[in-house]
Amino acid sequence: MPDRTERLPAALRHRIGKVHHVALVVRQMDPALAFYRDTLGLELQTVMPIPSDRVKIAFLPVGEVKIELVQPTDETTGVARFLAAKGEGFHHVCFEVADLAETLTRLAIDGIELIDSAPRRGAEGPVAFLHPRTCHGVLVELIEAPGGPAWTALGYQQR
Repeated sequence: MPDRTERLPAALRHRIGKVHHVALVVRQMDPALAFYRDTLGLELQTVMPIPSDRVKIAFLPVGEVKIELVQPTDETTGVARFLAAKGEGFHHVCFEVADLAETLTRLAIDGIELIDSAPRRGAEGPVAFLHPRTCHGVLVELIEAPGGPAWTALGYQQR
């Protein structure tokens, strides 16, 4: 059986931009920061709560990509269940796209299972998640590049 990505129209395969970040789930933010910031010497860009997702996150840039540390703040969330089942480590990869709504529509038409059918507010811009069942077991996040149409629709200040 052909890989699902082989069935994607060529135009869509080329719409995926750079890797925006790689997310790691952690039990506690402070010990994780001690390792990534203090031991490895990565610069800490920000630490912030995301009340809507019931997590606390930190971003540490590495070149053009960021490491995102994700700590659940509520034990009933999907992130907390993931942590309980799989432990600390890789959680998801995030790719940048030019037009998130258009990308979601094209993916849905091609049979990719969406967790978010429309862009929603994320820490650094409009985001949506794709289900691991149709992404070879990996949770995939898409983020719209600054200035895209969802930025205005969701009330972001343009950077």
